[in-house]
Amino acid sequence: MTDDFNPTFSEAQASVLIGTTEKMIEIWNRLSPDKQAALLARFGTEENALAALVTTHLVAPAKP
Repeated sequence: MTDDFNPTFSEAQASVLIGTTEKMIEIWNRLSPDKQAALLARFGTEENALAALVTTHLVAPAKP
């Protein structure tokens, strides 16, 4: 086993991550107050809820 973990991002990777996060914030802002409240109840904070949305988006299978 090797220790090849490198926590730095390339500029392209950072750009994709920032773009995805911006989209998730836009989605959050479009959610109804009831849906926001449900996410907050489940994840505790807006940051955690956004992280869950981003993670879900990143790991979801690509649509054909």
